[in-house]
Amino acid sequence: MVRVTFISADGEQRQEIDAVTGSVLLDVAQAAGQPLEGTCEGQMACSTCHVIVDREHFDRLTVASEAEEDMLDLAAAATRTSRLSCQIVLDDTLDGLIVSIPGQSHNMQGM
Repeated sequence: MVRVTFISADGEQRQEIDAVTGSVLLDVAQAAGQPLEGTCEGQMACSTCHVIVDREHFDRLTVASEAEEDMLDLAAAATRTSRLSCQIVLDDTLDGLIVSIPGQSHNMQGM
């Protein structure tokens, strides 16, 4: 199991989830009721599953692909530690992962 903490966009709510190792962060977030749309269903064709990863955990993630970086360029309120949750597969090195939900998202698929 991997412990993941979601922080709401306003920073006032925290939700801790125990997720199965090998799960995709987007699926875990949606199952927990987090407001991540994931319009493209994990196909990396939108940025509606964008999350902001806590700096302490960011370096534990695999490096983002060029395609993911391109999608993040379109994400609303992207930061240096932004990632697409559909591209984060949870493993033991990510136990304790903390991610914040951005205050807004843009569905670039419809543009």
